[in-house]
Amino acid sequence: MKMLARIGLMLLLCAPLLNAQELPWKLNFDKYANEATETVDVTLDKNMLNLAKNFLSDKDADQRQAKEIVSQLNGIYVRSYEFDKPGMYSDADIESFRAQLKAPEWNRIVGVRSKRGGENDFVYVRQVNGKMTGLAVIAAEAREFTLVYIDGPIDLAKISSLGGQFGVPRFYGSNLKIDVGKKGDKE
Repeated sequence: MKMLARIGLMLLLCAPLLNAQELPWKLNFDKYANEATETVDVTLDKNMLNLAKNFLSDKDADQRQAKEIVSQLNGIYVRSYEFDKPGMYSDADIESFRAQLKAPEWNRIVGVRSKRGGENDFVYVRQVNGKMTGLAVIAAEAREFTLVYIDGPIDLAKISSLGGQFGVPRFYGSNLKIDVGKKGDKE
């Protein structure tokens, strides 16, 4: 836990040094950030991931696995916005996010829509030459939405082990419940 706290602190201190990277979504996120009561904005490019992996121990199995995964990635990007009230973004906004993840490169592997709960969750993978090279997650509720993009070679089983580290949300169960590490998070 102390090591994760140190990594988080270091990433926060180094955040001003990050270069803007291309997300799969061509959007102006400022309009959401300006209206949100809570915003999570994680941008870790290859250089920052290489720096961060140096703080992971080869002696701890979980950290060793995270180090192996991170060393192969090009970037991890998370945008999450929580609002005071519903209606601060539209279904059309979510559809515009989805529309930008087009075949043949992008394929949806999970789609969950709940009219009762107002939740819409989608997972897309990018494949190039038969290899998984990217993962995008869109998770939306009435008062918040989260976009996650992991750029680089993807092994879904290994990527899920990064949950709670490097800004990657934790994924819970088959209903794709996502925790982006907001207030009260114990890690």
